[in-house]
Amino acid sequence: MSNITSNKGDGRISGNGTVLTPAQPPPPPPGSDIPNPNSKSQAKKAAKLAEKQAKQAVKAVKDTVTTAVPGEKKEKVKPAKEKKEEDVSFVNTTPKGEKKDMTQPMASGYNPIAVESAWYDWWETQEFFIPKLKKDGTPVNAENGTFVIPLPPPNVTGALHIGHALTVAIQDTLIRWNRMLGKATLFVPGFDHAGISTQSVVEKRLFKTTGQTRHDLGREKFLETVWQWKHDYQARISSQLRRLGASFDWNRVAFTMDENLSRAVIENFCKLHEDGVIYRANRLVNWCVRLNTTLSNLEVDQKKLEGRTLMNVPGYDAKEKFEFGVLVEFAYPIEGSDEKIIVATTRPETMLGDTAVAVHPADPRYKHLHGKFVRHPFIPNRRVPIVTDEIVVDMEFGTGAVKITPAHDPNDYEAGLRHNLEFINILNDDGTFNENAGKFKGVKRFHARAQVVKELKELGLYIDTKDNPMTVPICSKSGDVIEPVMKPQWWVKCKPLADEAIKRTKEGELIITPRLSENEWYRWLENIQDWCISRQLWWGHRVPAYFVKLHGVKQNTNDEKYWVVGRTIEEATERAKKVANGAPFTLEQDDDVLDTWFSSGLWPFSILGWPKETNDMKHFYPSSVLETGWDILFFWVARMVMLGIKLTGEMPFKEVLCHAMVRDAHGRKMSKSLGNVIDPVDVITGVPLERLHEQLSEGNLDDKEIKKAKEGQKKDFPKGIPQCGTDALRMALCAYSAGGRDINLDILRVEGYRKFCNKIWNATRFAMLKLDESFVPRPPKPTGQESLVEQWILHKVNQAAAEVNKQLTERNFMLATSAAYNFWLYELCDVYIEAMKPMTDDSASETVKRSAQNTLYTCLDFGLRLLHPFMPFVTEELWQRLPRRSDDPPSLTIVPYPVYDSASNFEQAEKDFDTVFDAIRASRSLAASYSLQTDIQLFFHTRSEATKTVFKSQLPTIISLTKGCRSATMVQDISEIPAGCGSAVLSDTLSVYILVRGLVDIDNEIAKCDKKLELATMTADKIRKIEAQPGYEETIPENVRASNTEKLNTTEAEIATLRQTKAMFEKLK
Repeated sequence: MSNITSNKGDGRISGNGTVLTPAQPPPPPPGSDIPNPNSKSQAKKAAKLAEKQAKQAVKAVKDTVTTAVPGEKKEKVKPAKEKKEEDVSFVNTTPKGEKKDMTQPMASGYNPIAVESAWYDWWETQEFFIPKLKKDGTPVNAENGTFVIPLPPPNVTGALHIGHALTVAIQDTLIRWNRMLGKATLFVPGFDHAGISTQSVVEKRLFKTTGQTRHDLGREKFLETVWQWKHDYQARISSQLRRLGASFDWNRVAFTMDENLSRAVIENFCKLHEDGVIYRANRLVNWCVRLNTTLSNLEVDQKKLEGRTLMNVPGYDAKEKFEFGVLVEFAYPIEGSDEKIIVATTRPETMLGDTAVAVHPADPRYKHLHGKFVRHPFIPNRRVPIVTDEIVVDMEFGTGAVKITPAHDPNDYEAGLRHNLEFINILNDDGTFNENAGKFKGVKRFHARAQVVKELKELGLYIDTKDNPMTVPICSKSGDVIEPVMKPQWWVKCKPLADEAIKRTKEGELIITPRLSENEWYRWLENIQDWCISRQLWWGHRVPAYFVKLHGVKQNTNDEKYWVVGRTIEEATERAKKVANGAPFTLEQDDDVLDTWFSSGLWPFSILGWPKETNDMKHFYPSSVLETGWDILFFWVARMVMLGIKLTGEMPFKEVLCHAMVRDAHGRKMSKSLGNVIDPVDVITGVPLERLHEQLSEGNLDDKEIKKAKEGQKKDFPKGIPQCGTDALRMALCAYSAGGRDINLDILRVEGYRKFCNKIWNATRFAMLKLDESFVPRPPKPTGQESLVEQWILHKVNQAAAEVNKQLTERNFMLATSAAYNFWLYELCDVYIEAMKPMTDDSASETVKRSAQNTLYTCLDFGLRLLHPFMPFVTEELWQRLPRRSDDPPSLTIVPYPVYDSASNFEQAEKDFDTVFDAIRASRSLAASYSLQTDIQLFFHTRSEATKTVFKSQLPTIISLTKGCRSATMVQDISEIPAGCGSAVLSDTLSVYILVRGLVDIDNEIAKCDKKLELATMTADKIRKIEAQPGYEETIPENVRASNTEKLNTTEAEIATLRQTKAMFEKLK
């Protein structure tokens, strides 16, 4: 019998069956009445006291309840309150840019504010984020590959929200990981001027604070105000990005209206115009009255209505509601006849712009009316022809007659072109009707809607109003109802650009993840329409096009032949001379600015210096990954691809990674009016509910919206937002990212990762007590002298490295975080740190102790490296406190990332120790089932000599990892197991027993055995019955038969053990 005993947890363990008493300190010197503080004994006592205190401090490693993470192993743990180091008293004393002093004692608990201080400034000062270049401009690590990500530039409309934090978490994880893999990495920060959005938000703030409009200030003064807004918010966003730990090369920071990026926009416009891709045309556009500008189709939302709906419209009194979702029928009188023709419309006010009534050529009801006219009831001089059109008319829908308003409806516009109809615009830019609307001139469009219906009734021409399911086009920026109007604008001919993008994507030049986004990519590009790039704004890139105004000549500004473009005014002037053909002229630049996406579509190459031939363009273009939300795949990504191919000849990036949309815990879209928009810094530092309320008043919400938002905040964050720290926020956001379309963010889950930070903090703090001052880490390669548990943990960290690298390569951030998380929590903390205690106590040999220490160091070192891309601050802080190898770089940011190493592949050790750990879990479960917490005595029996050898060597580990265990014994024969033991079967060759004699009800235990025997016998009989079926050997797959055999053997072993256990209990009666 091999027996190991633990004496009340003092760590003094022997492998020969002898109980070792605690080591006694030497007596004090003669004549001394007090202990000598400098004696070895007192030093040992002090060390043990420090270790005991550390154990108490890290009790949370095993006892603290954590928030569940997908893919993690479940294990019940006891809740314990975490002692937080409050950041209220923390003051960062590190001079800006200098390295934090790591000689100070390690705090007893994790404080994210203290931990995250100073590191970013030091990283930036040390230029760890800037790619190192050789004299010829080639990146130093180019032989290892380059990895480039252009940050999707946040708009300078306002501060970042939690969706931006997701973007940063994913992108910076990839950048840090690739940097640690030895690649030349470049992460370029930047900002977007966001024409419509920024002008809109500044106008709102201007009016809210001063009562003035932009027109009151004038263009120049207003633009000064916008530039100041831009400077303020760019500084604020930059601060947020640094707080999030984004490892940008700030020397290359870009803004879409910087000098070079503006030059790129001008070159883009001129080049595309010269190639015939950009043209000017008077066509139907989406007009937003509220913003007073055109919009692209992608900036228009389609609001679905099931039927009659009363809606508020921006620009009208809040108490006014207007009718939508109905079909109004009215009659046009036929000219020269008493007959009438009935038409229907969802927008009755547009009949003021009607220039035809269309019927189907095959409709017998109206054949006699072909070529005739109707009289317009409100515009006396307008004759409206009846035309035949089989495209716009459906004989089965409504009356089969359709009113045609070519200047205010997309379908009617096409019909107007087919029939050469008059295009009559009835709408002013401010949403009032013009002189073409006759008596309704000056009336606002939706007031006119009601007035037109009223007067049609008075004329006896009104027929009916019916419910009509429909969609209403809504401006995504202002919420206003979009009006289709005719305007001369600049357009991009997209079809040839899209065809080339499709071709190259299918040829494999671009990978789009997830696959669902790729399918949508093709659908959108295949159905692309021309892109209107003119915007009637003041903020943005002014169109580099000029009207050649000939002196004394009447000209139509819609005529493209009088327009020239130029990279400079000199170039435009030279081109204008050819147009004027010797006549005197004046150049008038287009007042409009270009669509924001026209400039951000150049982002991947304009930030690298294009159109100049720069070193950055040579070495860092195209980018490696473009990571963004799937919701702007077409707004932005498609335009970058089309323009990138056209202007540079290359795909602008090799991969598009689409992340999910961040929603609140209820699945709602983030909205300021709902009060669920979260500033990531508030999650990092924590914020009380009162401050959340105050922030609402700092924006542009009205009183009603503020009240609603406050109610939402009070419901979602009754105690405010807890302090979580950057690392916890980043880890949580990455853990949420599994390729889905939406993330329902629960702040409590982020707080769960703060507890994880606390665990690795406390675990490292405790583990470092095992590394004495004389410890110098050896190279991480195994020596071959490692114990079983050391081989097991080295194999586990090797597996974790392989898994994290695999999942990051596949862009599965949830599984990547789970692999690193599980290693730390369930393998390093729960197993090895506990199992190594016997190997580092006073009874262990120096060789065993050093080996265990080196293994511990390797696991801490590699474990922190694994986590660093996700959690940069806490890992840097802890890594800097570890002892150094002589060749270690100065920062964890540039330390090599762990990768799979065949030298650390210990498959047999993993298998053997997993068997041991299965036995430990079974022992814990047995002890719990009998409510045993102390004085636990375990016995193991196996018929396998190999298992017996392994278990004899691991008895100290079993005691160390089984709380309350006094002894563990491996018996040679089943008869050596004392009477009165409960049991559990681990396999057909291994069983565990726990002594419960005198602690349990004998009859109750016998009844339990009988019940278990009955179930086990039923299971065995069921398997035997399956195996006895005719043709079993021939028809059942080999792996299934093997599994059945193994299960039967284990069940039979369980039956034998239960019978033996029952017999033991019966002898005690």
